[in-house]
Amino acid sequence: MFATEFLDLPAFDAAAGQVRLPGSKSISNRVLLLAALSEGDTVVHDLLDSDDTRVMLDALRALGCGVQSRAGSVTITGFGARGPAAQARLFLGNAGTAMRPLAAALAVLGGDYELSGVPRMHERPIGDLVDALRQLGCSVDYLGHDGYPPLRIGRAAALKLDAAIRVRGDVSSQFLTALLLALPLVARQDVVIEVAGELISKPYVEITLNLLARFGVQVRRDGWQRFTIPAGSRYTTPGEIHVEADASSASYFAAAGAIASPQGVRILGVGLDSIQGDIRFLDAVQAMGGKVASGPNWIEVSRGAWPLKALDLDCNHIPDAAMTLAVMALYADGTTTLRNIASWRVKETDRLTAMAVELRKLGADVEEGADFLRVTPPAQSEWRPAGIHTYDDHRVAMCFSLAAFNPAGVSVRIEDPKCVAKTFPDYFEALFDVVQLPASRVPVICIDGPTASGKGTLASETARRLGYAYLDSGALYRITALAALRAGHALDEAHEQRIAAMAERLPVVFQAGRVLLGGDDVTDAIRTEEAGMNASRVSALPAVRAALVSLQQSFRRLPGLVADGRDMGTVIFPDAQLKVFLTASAAKRAERRHKQLISKGFAPTIDTLRADLEARDARDSQRAVAPLKPAQDALLLDNSEQSVEDSVAQVLRWWEARQPFAASGKQ
Repeated sequence: MFATEFLDLPAFDAAAGQVRLPGSKSISNRVLLLAALSEGDTVVHDLLDSDDTRVMLDALRALGCGVQSRAGSVTITGFGARGPAAQARLFLGNAGTAMRPLAAALAVLGGDYELSGVPRMHERPIGDLVDALRQLGCSVDYLGHDGYPPLRIGRAAALKLDAAIRVRGDVSSQFLTALLLALPLVARQDVVIEVAGELISKPYVEITLNLLARFGVQVRRDGWQRFTIPAGSRYTTPGEIHVEADASSASYFAAAGAIASPQGVRILGVGLDSIQGDIRFLDAVQAMGGKVASGPNWIEVSRGAWPLKALDLDCNHIPDAAMTLAVMALYADGTTTLRNIASWRVKETDRLTAMAVELRKLGADVEEGADFLRVTPPAQSEWRPAGIHTYDDHRVAMCFSLAAFNPAGVSVRIEDPKCVAKTFPDYFEALFDVVQLPASRVPVICIDGPTASGKGTLASETARRLGYAYLDSGALYRITALAALRAGHALDEAHEQRIAAMAERLPVVFQAGRVLLGGDDVTDAIRTEEAGMNASRVSALPAVRAALVSLQQSFRRLPGLVADGRDMGTVIFPDAQLKVFLTASAAKRAERRHKQLISKGFAPTIDTLRADLEARDARDSQRAVAPLKPAQDALLLDNSEQSVEDSVAQVLRWWEARQPFAASGKQ
């Protein structure tokens, strides 16, 4: 997961390949609660690992459930007939799929509970559910503004189950779902729920009914206005249950296939027989011209008509996935209208306004209504690079990543990319696995400089701040020297070809500050003074340098790369978007190196270290192959009197100044 302030996406050309999706959020949290309300153990396979499921699991633990995690599964030991802990304070983040059902279940059972969340959760309405629970005789009080969390739940009076319980259905289907999940706990007689107004998001209620049946409760339905929970209903564990992959998350990859994949993008973990209503998003994809194929537990989408066909669609049945259609509309042949989406306003953010604002940044003409969105795409020349504000809303972040396929070749900035952790923590990594673009379009920052100038520290911290990959080219030469010596090869011209052949195949990984060679941690072995001298020897061998060029270039991958060394900007990445030549006086470098060695138990004199550094500088600058020197277009940075943070800040300022959407991304 990218935990950076923003994530910059260069323009993508195409998409191809396959992706395995995480489990559905809607199914995951329903299954967890149903397992908790059942007697005995339920093994849940393929559970979504996300912010929303974590807060639900934490809540269930606090309520007395057993939770055991194993590879690929979670076992929930339900509290069943004994009921939950009588008292708990539950923090539920921004997870509506946890807040609403838990509030209903705990209210009908009664106890001493407090349910709260992040500030946005306290802006999401829950009054219609509370009104319905109070009809029953439940004790539910608001701790802040009426109609919104946080809530305090007390001991229930005798529940009034004789009359039908009325709940509004035109704000959120989660209110009805919460009652359907809670009322089997007290169904000593038939319990009837009546929906007032038109029920929105019916497919999500279908998910609830399907899962209730899996846990032994068969709800009778009269249209979408009246639901009857039979007397004597009780939850029974199915023993094991598999969570389908998230159909809403599938929409982004299905859209990528329709927009940019003649070969097709295959989505694993969900099929057309899914119980999730958002699978009907694929009907809209086909209506826009995409080609859809499917098989057992997979879907494949490829480009058909191009440009995509504009549509006018009632999206009540696919409220979450309809956001993806709003971005697909940027690639249509006319104006697309998405109707009946008023529920967007009470989600993680006011999604109607958010989508309108961000689509306009890209150049679209957008009309926002009370319950509709009308999108006219920009002409190719009118596309604009943009910084997309994501409102701490995972779906805003994910659907706007599709704007990077734009025909104008402009880049897109996604602010706060970690918000995807709510449902799909590795979304961007999965996206990068299927997108295609020329390597030259992947951004590179080169930081070159002499030994002990601090380029490794500067480069690695810059990479961390941007979410980019990091390449320590010096480590590659050190690893090559180490591997050669371990194989019995002297570091000289006589063994040059053998060392070069070895260098071509180095299985090197830079991971969390460690350096792995074929899985072996060699971080400490290559950080000695001797290893540094050996690196200089092998770097002087032309065949070895040539062998390592392609290996170093292979580190250039999305979303970008920060590479440090002595010829990154001159030889390896001459087309890098930013080149920095880091310098410091020999005296300052000797002082820094002296502190490092003292901390490791060595005691060389500063004068000796300075002489060694000056001698190495002379060798590196005079070697016949790739001598140490700044690239012609490099920016010089003398950090003799700078802290690491000062140097990083300067590099980031230079980088930001070269981005086309720097100003538009600020809110």
